[in-house]
Amino acid sequence: QVQLVESGGGLVQAGGSLRLSCAASRTIFNLNDLGWYRQAPGKQRELVATITSDGSTNYADSVKDRSTISRDNVKKTMYLQMNSLKPEDTAVYYCKLDSPVLGTYWGQGTQVTVSS
Repeated sequence: QVQLVESGGGLVQAGGSLRLSCAASRTIFNLNDLGWYRQAPGKQRELVATITSDGSTNYADSVKDRSTISRDNVKKTMYLQMNSLKPEDTAVYYCKLDSPVLGTYWGQGTQVTVSS
C-alpha cells in the first residue's frame, strides 16, 4: 500500500500563486511516474501535469507556462507550483502514483479556490 497526502491548497486571489505538495509513505515513490489532476464541481477529473521517474514533465495546455511540477525523491514529495492563478483553476487537486507492481494510488485531494 502507498499513502499519498496532499497539502498546500487554499483560497487565493486571481493572479496569485500556490505551491501544492504530495507526500508519499513509501520509497517506491522514487521509481514511479507521478501526476497532478484536478476536478472542478460538475466536471470530470482532468490531468494537470505529470512527471516521470527520470524527471520528464508534461503539462495540460491550460496550465502550461504558469505551472511547474517537480519531485524530491529524498523527501518522497512531489510539488506543483502554480502562478498567475485564474478563477477557472478552482478545483480539488489530487496527486496520483502509477506503479507497475502495486497499481495506481490517489491522494485525498486538496481544495484550491481562486477568487476573482
